[in-house]
Amino acid sequence: MKEKKHVISRVLPGSIGEELELEAGDILLSVNEKEIEDVFDYRYLMNEEYVVLLVEKKDGEVWELEVEKEYEEDLGVEFENGLMDDYRTCSNHCLFCFIDQMPPGMRKTLYFKDDDSRLSFLQGNYVTLTNMSDHDIDRIIHYHLEPINISFQTMNPELRCRMLHNRFAGDALSKVDRLYEAGITMNGQIVLCKGINDGEELAYSLSKLSTYAPLLESVSVVPVGLTKYREGLYPLQAFTREDARKVIRQIELWQEKMKKLHGIHFVHASDEWYILAGWELPEEDTYDGYLQLENGVGMLRLLETEVKEALRERTGDGRKGHVTLATGKLAGPYLTKYAEEISRKFPHVQIDVRIIANHFFGEMITVSGLITGRDLIEQLSRTELGERVLLPCNMLRDGENVFLDDVSIPELSKALGREIVIVDESGADLVSAILDPQEHKPLKRRQIYEQTGSCHCGQA
Repeated sequence: MKEKKHVISRVLPGSIGEELELEAGDILLSVNEKEIEDVFDYRYLMNEEYVVLLVEKKDGEVWELEVEKEYEEDLGVEFENGLMDDYRTCSNHCLFCFIDQMPPGMRKTLYFKDDDSRLSFLQGNYVTLTNMSDHDIDRIIHYHLEPINISFQTMNPELRCRMLHNRFAGDALSKVDRLYEAGITMNGQIVLCKGINDGEELAYSLSKLSTYAPLLESVSVVPVGLTKYREGLYPLQAFTREDARKVIRQIELWQEKMKKLHGIHFVHASDEWYILAGWELPEEDTYDGYLQLENGVGMLRLLETEVKEALRERTGDGRKGHVTLATGKLAGPYLTKYAEEISRKFPHVQIDVRIIANHFFGEMITVSGLITGRDLIEQLSRTELGERVLLPCNMLRDGENVFLDDVSIPELSKALGREIVIVDESGADLVSAILDPQEHKPLKRRQIYEQTGSCHCGQA
């Protein structure tokens, strides 16, 4: 294993680290005489009530520190690299990869393809297992890290090699057996590509995946995302309304079967399928506790439930207001419906829902998480906006105050001449943002980057 330098970037006030006189720039060498590979080693070893730390100070002096503490109590230090290791890049060249469909000229971090199993536990990312070694699987089993989110795409090994353009992609499926035998909880996703892994191939994949239930708690089926930047890429086709209805019928048959066998619906269609099909969203109990919200499964149903609950707790009154709620084409009709319910109870509050077309990536991209600042400015600047403009938190990138195209919230606010309020994902927060302007504070919230590809997932 290559030598890693775990450099401390910050020591929290009042922490054990401060008592030990640790400082930014110090290097953690080992815990209990064991070398730290990454953050999971660190967290596991720090669970003990007695630990011995080996720390290299900034002047090169090495300190050995004995610490007695509460079980699971942390040192209160942060490291320059939160993962305490290099991020692993994706070794696949998936024919549906969203990052390959990004326009040129954006910041470099947006083109980074990760396929790191550790981010599956820390951030909920989906991984393909293709760059995981036996050592990686051993550590997951040893630390009992779960759930792990896996991008299956297909259970046909030969087809998986073609879809991921990786000759080891089919063999990687055997790692699922080891996780299953060790009792590791999993969730899965299938990015569906028309004429490739749908139809009979989807039926085969669901049949194979069902044998891992209930340790494999859920499988989401999401349609491939297609931008306008596909020159030179595999000629993927968009799904039609009839395609969507066939996919839903296929999934519902499996839901009935798995409900009888295991008491769970197991496989779920993302919200996009129902909207494309022109059908009502499933009832709440179909989602088995919303295991895959970040993959766009049940998000709109949950939002409706939360909006109604928040309204039940309020007494309607004569307060006045006028706000604009901007969103993507996918959620637009549903947010319009929820806004009407709020207005019925508060008739003097005007709520305008503006559906933003995605000119930046192409209008086939309908999720709000991929709307850019420039599209917002272009489409809202000549519109009556009221006092405030409300935006969902998943439009922002990595907890920053900027959109994917680097337009910042202050720049958007200046261009529109209105206060911008970033709304958290819950229905209660949406109601509060509309009705309580003095109490509702703008938020900066990290949301997993929308990626209907092999490495990432995101909100609709």
